[in-house]
Order: sequence, then structure tokens, then C-alpha cells
Amino acid sequence: MNPSQPGRHEARVLMPIGDATEAMDTLYPFFRVAEDGYKMVVAGPKVRKYHMVLHEVPPAAMIPWDITEERPGYHIQAEVAFKDVDPAEYAGLFVSGGRAPEYLRYDQDLLRITRHFFETNKPVAVVCHGIEIVSAAGVIRGRTVTTVAKCSLDAEQGGAAYVDQAVVVDGNLVTARTWHDYAPFMRQFMSMLQAGGR
Repeated sequence: MNPSQPGRHEARVLMPIGDATEAMDTLYPFFRVAEDGYKMVVAGPKVRKYHMVLHEVPPAAMIPWDITEERPGYHIQAEVAFKDVDPAEYAGLFVSGGRAPEYLRYDQDLLRITRHFFETNKPVAVVCHGIEIVSAAGVIRGRTVTTVAKCSLDAEQGGAAYVDQAVVVDGNLVTARTWHDYAPFMRQFMSMLQAGGR
């Protein structure tokens, strides 16, 4: 669809987030889908502004970290609360990473939303800790996925086979380890969205 055509609405992609959503995981796809005429709709537990963070193992820290250091990042506004989302109105789902999925996976409305995209075979992209949400939703059993290595157990506990590679496509699901894999990951997700029509 040409976004400039009058009388036609841009397709929407849903992005669930919460406090401690990773900034690069979130902002790169937020702007990337808009380049192709889609609207990324940010959803959260409530309609409000959320705190993003930077997750990185510091390359030259004075005291080494065995795990990811979390530092304050930007902020992002959620336009809709999970409880008010009708997933039928969206062409795809993008599940971001960071620490937010650790608690978002307990939200029953978010799990309802997530299951819809698998039941209807719409494109779903999941990066990094986002695997915790799809695992909790019970939708990756029997699938092959990738994620950041420290979340491989979350994938396996959800019944998926974990592989350590940049991008994995399994049906309507595309997964990536971290935002470092975004070039091939976003190419694949955009291709899936476009193939799904508008």
C-alpha cells in the first residue's frame, strides 16, 4: 500500500512495553516500521510514559560485570493499556526486550493478546528477553527460536528448541538474540508484514 493514498488506513503493529524496556530493542523497530508506512502502537499495563533502559555488559568497566548492567535510557509513551487492546486490529506484534518482560509475562491481558497473533498466524517478532512473554503465553512449544543466551532456559521451559544464531524464522515467528542482530531481523519481519497484506 502506498501510505499517501487517500482513504486507506496504515496497518498497525503492536509493541507491548513496560518500565525497563531496553531502549535500542524498542526504538529501532519503532521507527523502522514507520519507514514502510506502518504505525507502531505502543501498549503498556497503563496509558502513561515508561522508562527505557540501556542493557549492556560494559566493555571496559573498572569492576567487571558477569551479567548485563542496566542504566537509565529514554522514555516512551504507551497509547493504550493491555486491557483495552483488540489484537484483531493489528497486522503484527513486536515483542521488545530489556527487563520489562520479567514482570509483563504475568499480565493476563498481554498473554491473551500474544496468543491471538499465533492463533491467527500473524507476524510476530521477538528479541532478547521478549522470549519470556511468548514462553509464558504457551505459544512456542515445538518451535525453534533464538534469544540472548541467558534467556535460553526461558525458551526451553516454554517447549521450544533454542539455537544460538542471529535470526530464526519458524512459521509466523521470527526471533533474534539482541539488537545487534537487527539488520537481518528487521528485514525478515518487514518482509513477513508485507507478505501478510495491509
